[in-house]
This record gives sequence, C-alpha cells and structure tokens, in this order.
Amino acid sequence: MTSEANAVHLIGHFVDGRRIDGTSGRRGDVFDPATGRRTGQVALASAADVADAVTAAGRAARTWRDASLAKRTAVLFAFRELVHARRDRLAEVITAEHGKVLADAAGEVQRGLEVIEYACGIPSALRGGFSENVSTEVDSYSLRQPLGVVAVISPFNFPVMVPLWFVPVAVACGNAVVLKPSEKDPSAALLLAEWFAEAGLPDGVLNVVNGDAEAVDALLDHPGVQAVSFVGSTPVARHVHQRGTAAGKRVQALGGAKNHMVVLPDADLDLAADAAVNAGFGSAGERCMAISALVAVEPVADALVARIAERMGRLRTGDGRRGCDMGPLVTAAHAAKVRAYVEAGVAAGAVPVVDGRDVAPDGDPAGFWLGPTLFDRVTPDMSIYTDEIFGPVLGVLRVGSYDEAVDLVNANPYGNGTAIFTNDGGAARRYQHEVEAGMVGINVPIPVPMAYYSFGGWKASLFGDLHAHGADGVAFFTRGKVVTSRWLDPRHGGVNLGFPTQT
Repeated sequence: MTSEANAVHLIGHFVDGRRIDGTSGRRGDVFDPATGRRTGQVALASAADVADAVTAAGRAARTWRDASLAKRTAVLFAFRELVHARRDRLAEVITAEHGKVLADAAGEVQRGLEVIEYACGIPSALRGGFSENVSTEVDSYSLRQPLGVVAVISPFNFPVMVPLWFVPVAVACGNAVVLKPSEKDPSAALLLAEWFAEAGLPDGVLNVVNGDAEAVDALLDHPGVQAVSFVGSTPVARHVHQRGTAAGKRVQALGGAKNHMVVLPDADLDLAADAAVNAGFGSAGERCMAISALVAVEPVADALVARIAERMGRLRTGDGRRGCDMGPLVTAAHAAKVRAYVEAGVAAGAVPVVDGRDVAPDGDPAGFWLGPTLFDRVTPDMSIYTDEIFGPVLGVLRVGSYDEAVDLVNANPYGNGTAIFTNDGGAARRYQHEVEAGMVGINVPIPVPMAYYSFGGWKASLFGDLHAHGADGVAFFTRGKVVTSRWLDPRHGGVNLGFPTQT
C-alpha cells in the first residue's frame, strides 16, 4: 500500500454515546483542499443507520426532557468551557477539511461559542407567563416544552458554527438531536459530539450520522423526527422544506443568497473598498453572507473599483496554515464550477479587472485554487449576477441613483443579507426600511446577528417561518402550552428549615 493509503482513515458516526462505522458499506472521500490529497473516507449512512440514530435519540429524549433546567445548563456551561479551551484544535480541523485560513476558522469557532453562551441562559428564555384570577379563583399560565427528536442538517462552509447555531439551543430546550454534517468536512461535528458527552450530556441526546442525500431524505421521512433545521443551497432547502412538511414535520430551511452591497456617492470609499474585499473574499467567498454584488451609485464606480483592485493585489492566496489571506475552495469539483462562472462572465462581456484564474498560490499546486476575482460592468442578465456562485467572485453593477439601487436589490429573488455604505443617516434609515432582506448592515458588510438575535433571510433565502438561534431558535425547538387551573385552597404543613434548591 502507498503512504497515502496508509494515512486514510474511516470517519464514522456517533450514536448513543460512541463512534460506530455504520452498516451501509458506502464511503465518500475527504480531502485536504490545500494539497488536493485524500485524507480520509467518511461513512455514508443508510436509512437503517439513520433509523438507529433516531431510535437512540428517542430513548434519550424521554428522560432528557425531564432533566431540570439546572442540569441542562450545567452541561451547557461545561461544554462551553471545553470548546473554548480546545478552540485551536477545532480551527485546525476546519482548515484541514474545508480549507479556510486558520484565522477565519478561529472566528467561526468564536461565533459558535456565542450561541453556546446564549443557550447557557435557557432558563430565562423558557420562562412562561402567569395571570392570576383570569376568572374567579382561576389562573392561567403558559409553558414551553421540547418537541422530542429533532434533526440538524448542516453545510460544508461552516462545519462548526452552523451546527452550533442549532444543537446547543435544541439540547438546552430538552430535545434530543440527530446531526447530519456535510460529508465534505465531517470531522468537526464528531469532535463536538464527543465533547458534549464529556461535558455530561447523556448518551443518545446528541447523535451524528454522516452521509449524503440518502441520509437527508431518511431524516425527512422518519416518523420519529419532529423537526428539521437545514442550511444549504436554495434548491436543496426547497426540497427539504417540501418533503419535511409533507411528512408533518416542523422545518426551518435556510437557503442561498445573492448579497448586495450598495455604495452611495457620499460614502467613505476607502472604508467601502476594505469592506468589499473582506466580505467578498473571506473564506474564498464560500459564505451565505458573502458580498457578491456591489452596487455602485454613480459617480463613484471608477474610484471604488480602483481601490478594490489595489487591495486585492496585496492578498495572498494559499494554504490556510501558512498565514495566507485566502485559502482554496472546498473541492476540485467546486473550484471547477466557480472557474466556469468566471469564464461565463468574461464571455458575457463583464470586465475582468482582477482575474483569479491567474493566481500563483502559496501552496501545493494540486490544491483546489482560484484567486480573488473582480468583475466590473456586470449587468443583471449575466449568470455571474443571477446565480449564487459561492466562490471568490465579486461583481460591480453601476446604477444612477439610490432608487435604482433599491429596485435592483429588491428585484433579486434572494433576500438573505445586504449592506449600505453611506454617511447620510436619512438614506441609511430609508434603506433599512425599504430593502427586502432579512439582515441589513449599515456600514457593516457582513451583518450576521449576535446569538441573542436570530439569523435568517427573506424570499428564496428562507423556507419556513422561524430563523436560527436567538428567540426564534427557542420558539422553533419548543411547543407552547397554556394551562388554565382552579384549585381548592390547599393546606400544607410540616417544618423544613433547609435552604430551597433547584435540584
């Protein structure tokens, strides 16, 4: 056997508190995107493997739902400490399988930690209301109770942050979870599951099944799964929502995006250029919140394009472990797909100010490379505008007025995030009111909400009614119940001088 074959290991599942290989016999390859070398094989779950995980979760849910809030939060606090202490290890795993640079991977872990910290405060988020004497000696009060078994299906671009958007909140609310991470970078999810167990989470409360579409559909169809959280492309999000709701499940499916950044003539162009580069090329553009369409309100386009191109010339593309600014794309197939979009943009007449196909990476030539790419004079009919490319491609569209910019943004079928750069408070306030998107940044290019708010878009960027984490996340993973009660006046006796506790 070759040395490469010896290095390849099997990445299995985590079910009922232990790692298992599964029964399907199917495997998928896992690569280091910066070298192009295969580093592992991931087990692809069958419907039977998924059923085993759901069964384990169902057993665990029956007891975990009755665990006290004190017990649940103790586990969450312990888990938070483990993730915080080992955040560098998580970042290394992200970079090894996804390819984003270490600094970006560390930022992903930090944003996931913020949701864990929010979930640590679940007793406050689950408080109900109480009304005394709604009728004579009749009281009413509200409760929020867990659903049971829930599924989380997460994408390749944030193998730590996106699972942590959902799992800590679901677990804190008293549910058991089956997590299906991307088969492209599965290892981080298994570490999180093991660390949750180390923190005291009972066996079966969090299970991880790796797999492809077969595993996704098995989760959507299984009658033991009560709800599904999904993040991914819009076509798959639509499928997940339709199939899941047809099976009677509660579904939140966060889809794709075409995020616009509008730059008004009064904006600070240096600030805007910095923001465009940061938001356009961070994580090689593989972010659902990446800015891929810059709308320049004339007469600033020429100056703004020049500033962006100058900054792009200083970027270093290469292995994320070498201190580079931007890493490779996640797979060879995805790199080829993005490169084809660049070629289509050139053929359609867009001006390639910076062509990433010419990049000389600081890394193994066999890596999945494409450098940052900047197109000017993009028009709304071009595929580099209409499609979510999910790569380091930024297109500049030129418009003549604020109204034309807003009309362009609102005509787009996506409504995930958007940003406006201006020094005019009135224009900013008008934009946040008029724009049709779920998340808006004012002089902030990537307006991802903090954990105590909720993340989600509008239009074809979201299927379902509730967003991720924050108050919407708690509402999604619980059901409301209202109790109306009348009691005869009770008489209790006995003496106990002990201090009352929550246990």
